[in-house]
Amino acid sequence: TSKGTANGTSVEEFILLGFPVTWHSRVSLVVVFALTYSLTVISNASIIALVWRSSNLHTPMYFFLCNLSFLEIWYTTGVIPKAIGVMLGTSQTISFSVCIFQLFFLLSLGSTECFLLSVMAYDRYLAICHPLRYSSLMNSVLSTRLALSSWLGGFLAISLLAFLTSRLTFCGPDVINHFLCDIDSCLALSCSDTWPVELATFLVSIIVVVASCVVTLVSYMYIFSSILRIQSFHGRKKAFSTCSAHLSVVTIWYGSTMFLYVKPSAQNLLDLNKLVNTFNTVVTPLLNPIIYTLRNREVKQALGRAFQKK
Repeated sequence: TSKGTANGTSVEEFILLGFPVTWHSRVSLVVVFALTYSLTVISNASIIALVWRSSNLHTPMYFFLCNLSFLEIWYTTGVIPKAIGVMLGTSQTISFSVCIFQLFFLLSLGSTECFLLSVMAYDRYLAICHPLRYSSLMNSVLSTRLALSSWLGGFLAISLLAFLTSRLTFCGPDVINHFLCDIDSCLALSCSDTWPVELATFLVSIIVVVASCVVTLVSYMYIFSSILRIQSFHGRKKAFSTCSAHLSVVTIWYGSTMFLYVKPSAQNLLDLNKLVNTFNTVVTPLLNPIIYTLRNREVKQALGRAFQKK
């Protein structure tokens, strides 16, 4: 739908195209999305419950992991239910205001995840490089402040970007080649000057993604340097196992996120962006709890004890 303006019409509602494939293919995708969503919510909620129930997991590392799992539940909830409606053809339209809200919500959670991952890297740096002082350096007060700062910083970082996007004018077409509202699709459809939004997107990406990635890389440079100085093979293996799960999650997340957002122009390769976005918003939230479960000895032991009690 559209409303009249001084220069013509302004789009008030968008149509989400989703995946332009056959009906049977869309049904198959719906089944995959629904199954993935269910497993994502169950697995991340299970990690939160496991950490809450296991006293030996009441440490800053698992406190940050709970924050990450809580974030993943909301991140995937902001995408998959609507995407299923789009693919079934029951909810293909989205109002401009809801579109901007979804964009703000998802980008804010994505920024928060970047900050959380860098905080978790800093936590592993303190644990491995300063083990004797770790409990005094990373206490409950500092870990709480770091987690709150990650959430607050993530949402504040996207506020200006969402505001600038909301000021864009859309004259038609009104079809978004995606199953969600993202920056690239909005810029491609806008009939007004998108340069300020593109610049803001690039700058926010540099600040959020690159800066948090640098903190993570520097932390791991010190971590690897410290691990290599350990004399025994068993000691090096034990030290590396404490951060291997986090390193795997970091590699997956930053690789796809940098492809999507750290670039001067945001209007090219929309189909490829949709594919990477699918991985980021559907697959990654499910991979994270699996990685932390399979590659973390303490989590596996806590899971074993929980099943034994039953």
